[in-house]
Amino acid sequence: MNYRILTILLAGFIFSAACDNASSKIRKTGVGTEVVTSDDHPVFKFESEEHDFGIIEEGTIVTHEFVFTNVGKSPLVITNAQGSCGCTVPEYPRDPVMPGKEGRIKVSFDSSNRAGRQDKTVTITANTVPNTKILKITSEVVRKNTQNP
Repeated sequence: MNYRILTILLAGFIFSAACDNASSKIRKTGVGTEVVTSDDHPVFKFESEEHDFGIIEEGTIVTHEFVFTNVGKSPLVITNAQGSCGCTVPEYPRDPVMPGKEGRIKVSFDSSNRAGRQDKTVTITANTVPNTKILKITSEVVRKNTQNP
């Protein structure tokens, strides 16, 4: 009987602790872990989250820099940036972007063997809430004229 009561109390304690959502207040850093309240988290503010390269010739490699500012109250740390396919390659700052400072994410798109309308994304993972941001690039790739006049 006492074993059942103890088990019920322990389960109630675990359940109430899980509902606190403490994981949203923890940030992993290169040095260790620190607590971040929802008011203190870093925040992306992009000049634009989309870019259209327009009409480009197949085989062309084009780039665009997405400029952002950390408008939050703590350092913004990007942990990963992943293109939606191998033709879309992002480069991102490896150092923290301090509050009020600007950062840039350079995205290169290789149009080789990609004729037609292209809609690609780059998913940024950072210590923001939510922890992902999606940037979009588009273009219309026309086939390269391989005939000689």
